[in-house]
Amino acid sequence: MTTGVERLFDELGHFKRFQACLYFAAIFQAISCGIHYLASVFLVETPKFLCDTPNITDILYINHSSTSLADIWTHYKPGDGPVVVRTARGDQWELSPCLKALRLDAINFQYEFFGNKTVESCGGFVYDHSEVEQSIVTDWDLVCEKEWLAKLSQPTFMLGVLVGALVFGDVADRIGRRPILMATSLCQFIFGVTVAFSGNYYLFVVMRFLLAMVSSGYLVVVFVYVTEFTGNKVRTWTSMHVHAAFAVGIMVVALVGYLVRVWWIYQIILTLSTSPFLLYCWKFPETPFYLMAKGRYKEAQELLDTMAYFNGLPPTLKVSELNYECDGALLKDNKQSGGTAMEVEKRLSILDMFGSLKMAGRSATCWAIWFIGSLGYYVFSLGSVNLGGNQYINLFLAGAVEIPSYLIGCFAMDRIGRKKTCAPALLLGGVACMLIIVVPQDIEVLAIVLSMTGKFAIAIAFGLIYLYTCELYPTTIRSLAVGSGSMMCRVGSVVAPFCVYLADIWIYLPQLIVGILAIVIGILTMFLPETLGQPLTSTLKEAEALGSKPKSKNPPVDALEMNQI
Repeated sequence: MTTGVERLFDELGHFKRFQACLYFAAIFQAISCGIHYLASVFLVETPKFLCDTPNITDILYINHSSTSLADIWTHYKPGDGPVVVRTARGDQWELSPCLKALRLDAINFQYEFFGNKTVESCGGFVYDHSEVEQSIVTDWDLVCEKEWLAKLSQPTFMLGVLVGALVFGDVADRIGRRPILMATSLCQFIFGVTVAFSGNYYLFVVMRFLLAMVSSGYLVVVFVYVTEFTGNKVRTWTSMHVHAAFAVGIMVVALVGYLVRVWWIYQIILTLSTSPFLLYCWKFPETPFYLMAKGRYKEAQELLDTMAYFNGLPPTLKVSELNYECDGALLKDNKQSGGTAMEVEKRLSILDMFGSLKMAGRSATCWAIWFIGSLGYYVFSLGSVNLGGNQYINLFLAGAVEIPSYLIGCFAMDRIGRKKTCAPALLLGGVACMLIIVVPQDIEVLAIVLSMTGKFAIAIAFGLIYLYTCELYPTTIRSLAVGSGSMMCRVGSVVAPFCVYLADIWIYLPQLIVGILAIVIGILTMFLPETLGQPLTSTLKEAEALGSKPKSKNPPVDALEMNQI
C-alpha cells in the first residue's frame, strides 16, 4: 500500500486530465532547451573561405578556370593547393585561406609558377555562400587568428549551462518550482532575441552565456516539476519523454537550419518557435510536494481540490491525511508552538547529499553516471560527423535516433527496474567502445554499427539518470540533486571536445577512455538501491533508508540499516 504523499496519486490519479495538461504544457518549452543547446551548430558554421583580393577578372584552380569564385567553390578543397587569380591591374595572386602570395614578374597566367613571390596576411576574406549565407563567422571574420573565438563560443555556452544547472536547482528548492519555470521561460525568450541582435562577438557570447543559464535552469527544474505531479505508475514515461522533447528541439534546429541560412533570422525563428508557452505558463500551480514541504498547507489543500475537480473526482482528500513530515523538527501543532514552517525548516545545501557515508557513495555514483552519460554522448556524436553526407540530415537523424532509445529505456525501466536498466546500458556502451578499437579500419559498416550501438546505450543511461536521481533524493533537496548532477553532466560536455582531440595522439584513445569509464561506472551502479515502485521520499532519513532490509518484522524507523549505497 502506498504511504505518505504518494497516496494523493492513488486518490486523484497518476496521470489524469490535470496532470496531462500540465505535463504537455511544461515539456513543450523543453523543446526550446534542445533548440538553444544545438543552435550553435549553424550559428558558428565556418564555410570555405579565401583571402580577398579586389577586382578579380580570371581564376585558375588546378584544372578549372572561371571568372567568378562562385564557380570554383564546388571544386575547391582546402589543402589541395591555392586558387590563382588575376586582377584588373594584371597582378597575379595565389590565394589560400589565411595567406596570399603576389607573384613577381609573372608573364603567363597559368596555375604553376616557379618564380619569386611576396607573402602577405589577409586584409579581408571571401566566403562560399552556397551553403551558409551568413553566420557569425562570416559577419565578424572569425577565421585564421580569430578562429579560436568561434570555437570558444560553445564551451562558453556549456559553462553557462553548468552554472545555471547548479544555481537554479538550488533556488528552486528555496523559492519554488513555479517561479523558476516562469522566470527562465521569459528570460529564454528575451535572451534568445537579444542574441540575434547582438552587434559584436563579445555581446553575442555574453547573451549566449545567459541564455545557457536559463535554458539549463528550466530543463533541470521541469524534470522535478513533472516528477512531483505524476504518480509512480507513469513516472518513468513522463520523465524520459522530457528527453524526447529535447530531441524534437534538435530536429527543429536541423529543419530551420536547412530552410534559413542567415544566422540572425535563424536565431529569431528558433526563439519564437516556443514563445506561445509564455501565454499560459503563469497559470502553472506550485507542486503539492513543495507546498507541503514548506508548510503551506492551505495552498496545498486548494491544489488537491483543484486536481480532484479537473480529474472528475470528489474533493475528499485532505492534506492532513497524507502523513507528510518535514525533514528536521516535525510540525506537530503550529498553533500550540506558535511557530511557522519557515522557523522549523532545516536549511539544506549540497553538503547534505554527502551527510553520511552511504549518501556520499550514492551521490558520487550518481554524479559519475551524469558525467559519463554526457561525455559518452558527445564523444559518439562528434565522432559521427566523419560519416559524411548531408549535415542537416545527419543532425536531424541524431535527434530522431534518441527517441527509440528512450522508448526502449522506458520499457525496461518499468519492468526490470532503474538499476537493472542503467548498469547494463553503461556496460553495453563500454563494450561497444572496446569493440570499435579491435575492428579493422577498412570495415566501416561494422564500426558505424558499433558506434551507433554505443550511442544508443549511453543515451538510455543518460535519459534514465534524471528520473533515477529524482527518486533517490527527498523533496527538500531533489532539485539541488538534479541540478548538481546536471552540473556534472555539463562538465562532461565541456571535457568531451578535448577527449575527441586526443584522437590526434591515437585514433582510438577517445573510445578507450569512454569505454573504461563506462564499464567501471556501470559496475558501481549495481550497488545503488532500486527505486522502481517506491514512493517519493520526503526526508533525508527516508531517502537514506531506500533499499534497506529491516532486521525484524516491525523495526522502528531509526533501526533501518542500508545494505546498499
